[in-house]
Order: sequence, then C-alpha cells, then structure tokens
Amino acid sequence: MNLKEVLKMADEMVFAKTGQHLDNLQEAILRGTMQGEKYTKIAEDIHCNESYVRDVGSKLWPILSEELGEDVNKINFRSVIERLQVSIVSHLEQHHNKIGSFNICGETLHPPNIPNSHPPNQETSNPKPTKTLHQDLSEMPELGNFFDRTSSLHTLTTWILQQNCRLITITGISGIGKTSLAVQLVQQIKHEFEYAVWCTLDEFPTIDKFQSNLTQLFSQSENPDSSPTNQKRLPLIKYLQNHRCLVVLDDVHNLFCSGELAGKYKPNYEEYRSLFKQIENLSHQSCFLLVGWEPPKEVPQLTSENTPIRTLQLTGLDTATAQEILRDKGLTESENCEALIHRYQGNPFWLKSVATLIQELGIGATEVLIDDTILLPEDLKDVLQQQYDRTSELEKQVLSLLATENQPVNFAKLLQNGQISSSDLLNALQSLSRRCLLEKQESLYTLPPVLKQYIKGL
Repeated sequence: MNLKEVLKMADEMVFAKTGQHLDNLQEAILRGTMQGEKYTKIAEDIHCNESYVRDVGSKLWPILSEELGEDVNKINFRSVIERLQVSIVSHLEQHHNKIGSFNICGETLHPPNIPNSHPPNQETSNPKPTKTLHQDLSEMPELGNFFDRTSSLHTLTTWILQQNCRLITITGISGIGKTSLAVQLVQQIKHEFEYAVWCTLDEFPTIDKFQSNLTQLFSQSENPDSSPTNQKRLPLIKYLQNHRCLVVLDDVHNLFCSGELAGKYKPNYEEYRSLFKQIENLSHQSCFLLVGWEPPKEVPQLTSENTPIRTLQLTGLDTATAQEILRDKGLTESENCEALIHRYQGNPFWLKSVATLIQELGIGATEVLIDDTILLPEDLKDVLQQQYDRTSELEKQVLSLLATENQPVNFAKLLQNGQISSSDLLNALQSLSRRCLLEKQESLYTLPPVLKQYIKGL
C-alpha cells in the first residue's frame, strides 16, 4: 500500500474512533514508520522532542490496534498492513457506502462484494492466505504493571526482526525485570512468528524431553488430523528451519550448577550446549530467547554484529519510570525519591521491597537516606541469598574482598589483597560479571551498594 493510502486509511480509523483527524505529528509518525525511520529521526525531521513523539506514538498504536483487531506497534505496523490487506479492504468498506479501487503492494485491488452486515474480518471468496499462528504461552506470566523499557524493546526487536538473530540472552541481577521485559517483547512481536512458545525452567526437563515437547507441538500443528502415535516427527532444527518460531526459555540459569563458575551445566544437561550451538550455527529462520541470571558459556557478553547471537544485560529503570513505583507505594518526596532510586539503582524489585518496608514502618524517605543507610528487607535478602548461593567459593572470596573496598579497585589491588592467583582471580571476575554481580568502570571493579551491604552482613 502506498504511503498516501496508508495515511488515508489511518486517518479514517482514528476519526472513526476519536472523532478527530490525524494531526501533523501523528501523520509524521506514520510516515516515518512506513519509511523505516526511528523515533529519533522523526523527531529531528519535525523539530520536536523525541520523548513527546514517543508518547504520541504510544497513544496512536492502541487506536489502530483496536480498529484492525490486532496488536499494532511501530515495529510491526508495516507488516500488519501487508498481512491484513483483505481486512483493510473490509474495514474501509464498513466506513464507506461506496469505495473505489486502490493500490496495495503494486496490485490494484477492488473491494469484495460483501453485505454490510458482515463483520470487517469475515473471509471473502478470494481471501489472501495468512500464516497460521500457533502459540503455547500458558507458562508466560502476566505482565502486571508496565515499566517503560522502550530502548531495550527497540534493541531486541531490531535484533530479532531486522537482523534475524537466532540466539539472544537477557541477563541481569535479581529483580531487574528480565522476565517482564521478555513478556512485553513477546506480546509485541508474537504475530511475526508462526509459532510462539514460552518455557519456564523451574523444573527443567532433559534435553530429550524438552525437544520432544517442542516437536510434538510443531508436528500436531502441521498435521492436526493425525493421531500423536502416527505422527512422524522431524529433528527440532528441521522445524526451526521450516517455520518461523520464537521460543523463550525463562530462568535458564536452572540449567547450570550452583557452587561453580557461571555457566557450567548440571549433569545430564550438557547436551543443551550442543542444542544452543546448533541454533547459532545452522541456518534457520527462528529465534531462541534465553532469560536468566547467567548465560550459557557459549554465549559471550560482547558479541559482533557479524554473528547471529546477542546478549542484553539489563540495567535499572530511569528515574522518571522508577518514580512511578515509589508513587504507587505512597512516596511523594521527589528529591529524596531520586536519591532513593539512585541508591537502589532503579531495580524494580528492590525499590518495591524497600518502599513497602518504609510504608509499613510509617517513616519517610528522608529518614532512610540518613548516614547512607541501605535497608535490606527480608524478601530482598532472600533473592540476594539465592543468587549468592550459586557462586563458587572462589567468587565468594572475591565478593568479600570487594565488599571491604570503599572505592572501585583495579585488578592489581585485588591481587595484593587476597591469597588468590592471578588466573583464578581473572576467572572469578569474569564469572561474577556474567552473573551481573559485578560493576566494571573501565579497568576498575566494584559491587552494587545493595549487594555490598548484604555481603557485609553475612
């Protein structure tokens, strides 16, 4: 559909919903989206603040979603238009008693002769075939409160939909919002895939059972009329090659041993290494998204644009977004709230935990900030304990050393302070970094203040 027709269609949808036509900014957002431009470029072209452009866009997409009967966002708008051509014709006919032909993707289409009583998405005599979408998202948690992760979502959608990355890991310290981000991502891009599957790895199956579960889902969808015993199943990689699949593995750290350096597989789970290498190296059109405290060893923290694998280490929320959490908990001292957010590094769970404690005790943020106090409510200590317990004895030694330092220290200083060889120290620092328990500033190392306070109390 050419740009003029897209804008005309969107204008009529917005008018039908709101009684108002597209304004100049909304039109610019749609025009830029169809031309593949980012919000930054759209804002620059119209000399407008980028955050305001994003805000207007976030209100525009739900209107179009409701009118088109499908989740629509900036990333998938163009593909939705192409995929729902017949539905668009029906929608336009619903809003007009008479409509002429118009051009879609180089072809002139004429509205089908459908009685006005038919719903807009009803099949026509010659409908354009669309992909059959199969989902198994029963294990995916509800999103709950929405926290703005626009930048991270944009990065992930670019990696998956534009760069066709095959293996992506989302890591981060406990409570940072990894799973919530993955849920937001799946909700936005699931319609770009033939299959969308979510697996939570609390009790992780063997590799044979895991692959069998997936291939059973794929084979039943391909041959719904055949009985499970008669279905001939292909190797998992064949389904990933034949279909566009999105598979999310949440809590992937449960694959790995506690008390060892990061990423060492538990007994009987080593074959997952071969699966991940297969997903990385063999050509296919699918994506595996791994979510957890630590990535597999074969997924490096720093990746090249020339490889089909990526790692996103999630950091805390920005101040404005984090303040929403504190406002929900009744904390309204804006300046002190900013200091509290900084101290707890914008970690959503940490902020909720300490805000609940403050609220229940009836104290204010000002009192908490006296003398650099860091409160550690019991639920916060529990999740830190879980992550600490996964570390090796060598890592625990390094954590204890770093907890005694008031300033970031370099490798040479750490080597002087403990009875650890340089080789062991390097391995421990790398492992702690992969577990997201370490902060690195150029060649200096330190611990997050909350984690430092916890370790001092052990």
